[in-house]
This record gives sequence, structure tokens and C-alpha cells, in this order.
Amino acid sequence: MTSRISPLLTDRNQLLAALSRTEQVDMVVIGGGATGLGVAVDAAARGLSVVLLEANDFAKGTSSRATKLVHGGVRYLAQGNVSLVREALHERTALLRNAPHLAAPLGFIMPSYKCWETPFYGVGLKAYDALAGKDGLGSTRFLGVRHTKSLLPGVCPEGLKGGVMYWDGQFDDARLALALARTAARQSALVVNYCPVTQLIYENNKVAGVQCMDTESSQSFTIRAKCVVNATGVWVDALRAQDASHQGKTSTALVSPSQGVHLVVDREFLPSEHALLIPKTADGRVLFAVPWLGKVILGTTDTPRHDLATEPTAFESEVDFILKEAATYLAKKPTRADVKSVWVGLRPLVKASSIDGNTKKLSREHTILSSDTGLVTVTGGKWTTYRAMAEDVIAHCEEQGLLDTRGKASTTKFLRLVGAPKDTGWRNLHQAADLTAYGSESAWVQSLEGADKEILPGFTEAMVRFAIRYEYARTVEDILARRSRWLFLDAKAAAQAAEHVAQMIQEETGSDAKLTEFLTLCKQYSVA
Repeated sequence: MTSRISPLLTDRNQLLAALSRTEQVDMVVIGGGATGLGVAVDAAARGLSVVLLEANDFAKGTSSRATKLVHGGVRYLAQGNVSLVREALHERTALLRNAPHLAAPLGFIMPSYKCWETPFYGVGLKAYDALAGKDGLGSTRFLGVRHTKSLLPGVCPEGLKGGVMYWDGQFDDARLALALARTAARQSALVVNYCPVTQLIYENNKVAGVQCMDTESSQSFTIRAKCVVNATGVWVDALRAQDASHQGKTSTALVSPSQGVHLVVDREFLPSEHALLIPKTADGRVLFAVPWLGKVILGTTDTPRHDLATEPTAFESEVDFILKEAATYLAKKPTRADVKSVWVGLRPLVKASSIDGNTKKLSREHTILSSDTGLVTVTGGKWTTYRAMAEDVIAHCEEQGLLDTRGKASTTKFLRLVGAPKDTGWRNLHQAADLTAYGSESAWVQSLEGADKEILPGFTEAMVRFAIRYEYARTVEDILARRSRWLFLDAKAAAQAAEHVAQMIQEETGSDAKLTEFLTLCKQYSVA
């Protein structure tokens, strides 16, 4: 069994020392995104010994690049996938309950520019309400022209006929992933970032563990496990191919990646506490304009992509598409010069042989399968349903005889995450980030040196120290992209703060803060 690791004691040396002492566990989870972290939390909460290994930083990939929505999926209801929507709506409630410092309800308004749109979409959204039942966040409302303008200032007034308002949620994806990592540690799991799995270990042609390596020291570790879970998102096929090669076979690709691009602009383009949703743009996609942490997110695209870059870039056509469509529905037309940051996420859409490469129609439901060697792979799904996916993974592992939970059911439906305050309401995710992101730990952050020294608005030296000491941060990117969200909000501002943060990392750890690499990344997140 792994030894219990307090979130107070998560510096790098302690983590690696614990890893070196760990010889045999119930489960090794490969991948520190939403899915892998959810699995680690669920398994550890049932009393299983768990090691989670992430090659880069937690949520470095897709899980920090979502549209920041906790939702049932209105478009999936339109596709007739009622079961997926119902599950997601119930999971939405669990997430909002267990992480109120990182997630909150959000009103969405569909403006109508044709007379039939309000009743047509309104009926569908009433069905959405009905599916949510007691988990609903508010009733769908039909809006007149004046009411639509008052709730959605900044919407294009020309030809406006009214609108429909419904409720979903939004969240801070990277910080939610971090809360899951720290919650797993609180439940006695050992979670380690920057420690890629270099090789699967086999005994009698069955997966029996992994070899991994700390990227900073190049120190290698061998961890034996009853069950190994491949939860590497869009990259699951690489490990599946390695496993198939051991058997003298070749594997068929499971994932067809889709690229989602997001642009961030100032709040002046949509000075509202509600999001704008266009259900069908010129090419049939969905367009969002979402208020988030003092800015507005515009997106998203859904473009097939066949390479699997860790830092995918936006196609020029995608940026132009989002700006053009946004200009159709916003009174103030955003241009490339207005974009503060552009970022791209790769969705792990599960292939369907009957679909001819149209990623908008591929399944967002998750898939779990086991190879002949016992390697368990999970992919697909979305952030909202991460917890249900984890439950399904544990159930699958038990069915395959890889785990024995001794009849202990999942407890995560009501397991509050690290930092979740007990008695306060939901965090206001419309306003610029501040101490509320830390929930019940805000006083702890404030107690650290530098609480009164701002590096950027609302972002202090104390927050940097907290990230390094207690939130697994190792590099400038970790802190400015995922512990705070500055790279995603304003790439230029992030670049200006980078040297200061790098100096603090050097003082705290003596390790390479990767400053040059981060400054290069900031340029990639800039459109101009």
C-alpha cells in the first residue's frame, strides 16, 4: 500500500522519496487530466492504493483548454442522445456541489433574429429542464427584445426579435484538475507530475506494472500494480500500440482528435453576467461568448486534426471563422487586434466507422476497454462527466478481475474537493480571479509572504509561493497557465510577469523554471 501523503507535504523531494518506497499498489493510473485524476480520486476514496503518473503537468493537455462549461449538452439533446444528456445534467449538480469555489451556475441566452427561433429553441430547452428535474438550476424563459438587450448588453440589436434564456454551469478547468489531484492525495493516493511512464511491465503476458522516470533528475522507478489504467486522453493510442506490440500485434486507432479553438477578448465586447449562445452558425457549429474571470471567451471550432501536438496551434481559418461569426452577433465587432489570447484543445472523440470523419457527430460518450494483457484504456467523454467515467472505470476493472473493492461503493458523488468551503455560495466566475479561487484555503494563502505584493492584478507573490509549495507547480508555465490562468486570459500580461515568477521559483526550489520556453509559448498564444 502507498503511504498517506498530506497535501501539506507535497514538495518534489518528498514525492519522489515516496515513489521510491512504493513497490506494489492496487492501481497505477497513467495520465493526469480530468479522467485520470477522477479515477485516482474514486479508487483512493474506496481504500485502494493508487499511484497516478503524469508526463507533464496536471491538466497540461485538453483538460485545461475546455470552453469552461459544466453542461448537459444541449446539442446532444438535439441529436437525440437523451441518456448522455440526463447523466451529464446529474453530474453537473455533483460538480457544483463538491467544488463551489471552482464552479457556478451560468445563464445562457440565445438571441433570436428570426421569428421562429424563440419558440423552436424554447421548446427544446424546456425539454432540457424536464430532463434535469430536481437538478435544474433555473427555468427556461422566453424573452422579449427589451429584456434580451438588458440581460445581454453588447448583443447586436439589428433585427433582434427576442431570445431564450436557460441555465447551465461554468468552471475553472485547470484549477478543478488541481483540486482533484490534491483530493486524491488527501485520500492517500500518490500523484506525481513530470514523471512519464517509459515502459509497461509484463509477467506471464499480463500487464503487471510500469516503469517511470522523473524528468528533472532522470531517476527511474518501478511500480508493480494489479491494475494499470491508460487515461492519457487523445494520446491513449500510443500506449495501446506499445501494448499491442508486446503481443506481436498491431492496434487500431481508437481516437479521432478534434480541435477546439478559443479566443479571449475584453469584457467590453459582452459586458454581461450571462453567456451568449448561437446554436447554429453559418457552417452548423455552435458559437459561445462566455464571461470568464474578467474576460470573454469566444469559441469554439470543431476541426479534425491528425497530429497530436502537446501545444496545438489554431488554423488561421479557425480564428477568422470565430471572429466573423462573433461580429455577426455582437454590436462591437472584435478583430484580431482585440484578441488577448488564443488557445487550442484536442478532444478525444471516439471513432465510429459509420461516420465519415465528421468530428461534430462523433461520440462524446466515454469508452472503456481492456486488452488481452489486461491494460485498461478509457477515453472520450467530457469534463462534466469525469466522476461518472471514473465510477465506470472502477466497475470495469472489477468485472475484469483486476481489482477488488471489497464491495465498497463509490463515495465521490458527495465528496467535497480540497478547498471547497462549507457554508458559502458559488464563486463568481465572471469577475477577475482573486482569493475566492482558493475557497477555504484563502486565509492560508494570505498568511504566506508576499500576500500584499501584486505581480499582476489580483495575483500575488503569496499565490506563487502557495503554488510551488502545495500545488505541485514546477515551472513558470505551471503557475501562469494553470495555477493562475493568465496565459489563457492575456498572453502579453503573462509574458510580462514571467521573469518575476521565474525568480521566485528559483528561490523556492533551485530548479529550472523554464522561462525561455514559456516566453516562446506566450507568442504562440498571441494572434498578432
